[in-house]
Amino acid sequence: MNQDWQNFLTQQHAHIHDGVVQNFGDATAELAATAHSTVMCDLSQLGTLRVTGEEAQGFLQNLLSNDIRLVDAAHAQLSSFNTAKGRMLAVFTIWRDGEDYLLQLPASLVEAMRKKLSMYVLRAKVKISDASNEYVAIGLCGSDAEQILRKVCDAIPQENLACVTTANASIMRINATRFQLHMTAQQAAQLWTTLGVQAVGSPCWDWLNIRSGLPVVVSATQEAFVPQMANLDALGGINFKKGCYPGQEIVARMHYLGKLKRRMYLAHLNCDDAPQAGEELFSDDMDGQASGMIANVAAAPSGGYDILAVIQTASAEGYTVRTATGAQLNLLPLPYALA
Repeated sequence: MNQDWQNFLTQQHAHIHDGVVQNFGDATAELAATAHSTVMCDLSQLGTLRVTGEEAQGFLQNLLSNDIRLVDAAHAQLSSFNTAKGRMLAVFTIWRDGEDYLLQLPASLVEAMRKKLSMYVLRAKVKISDASNEYVAIGLCGSDAEQILRKVCDAIPQENLACVTTANASIMRINATRFQLHMTAQQAAQLWTTLGVQAVGSPCWDWLNIRSGLPVVVSATQEAFVPQMANLDALGGINFKKGCYPGQEIVARMHYLGKLKRRMYLAHLNCDDAPQAGEELFSDDMDGQASGMIANVAAAPSGGYDILAVIQTASAEGYTVRTATGAQLNLLPLPYALA
């Protein structure tokens, strides 16, 4: 976390652990506010890689699942970086900063992914660096979020993953009620004060991602899922007409031959102990074998936990799915359609 920004957040009574704002004094109340009000939160649980150089576009085009040529000053995108077997190592949110590309992912994966991507540079005129502390990322969410932003910014992006750069910030629209803002630490402190919106801990944004059905690959789930298993096709994170990239053959075969047997589901768990990403799930049709895996977890405002889980479709649609400790998954509708 940028040190100036951390100092400011500490003055705002933020409880920070390992560079992530856990809460501002009352995690339970903040989560409830996130469900019903307009809130803002620091996004330092996310880090950023900067890819620069005259061959940056071609370099990324040859490595990622989406068509990087479609990313420009006004359009961001989701994309995955996969192994040769088509298993995801990371899901990126990608946007432009001038001629550079910024790739956002969990902060815990930044250094490992920087090293991994750098292995492919070879003689290409490309440089990959950790840009996590260059800018501050703030999330704003709620039914009044756009109206509040209009008071301080002269332009607002209108489509999902559209971007606008203003004098105050670079703004990305996530969906109808969520925005992500990027700016310097000084600008962030000024905007934080000016917005006058309730501050909440970073886990609240993680919960919003889960409720939006947006998968986040973490260390425990690297190489666990092909992109379509995590619904990246439904989210526009795969381009099936672009050229080759690691795992492309596997991803294309699943798409064109229709052999996808697992999908990501949104579910709620009523349990006291927090489930963990990477934890296996079970159902009676699998004879003791795992029928799924938890991808992401966050505490829910109503109690218990909301999760994203990749599950055998036959198991999810015909049987009760449980954790290893017996907690039953209550499946919830995703906010988007699956093919």
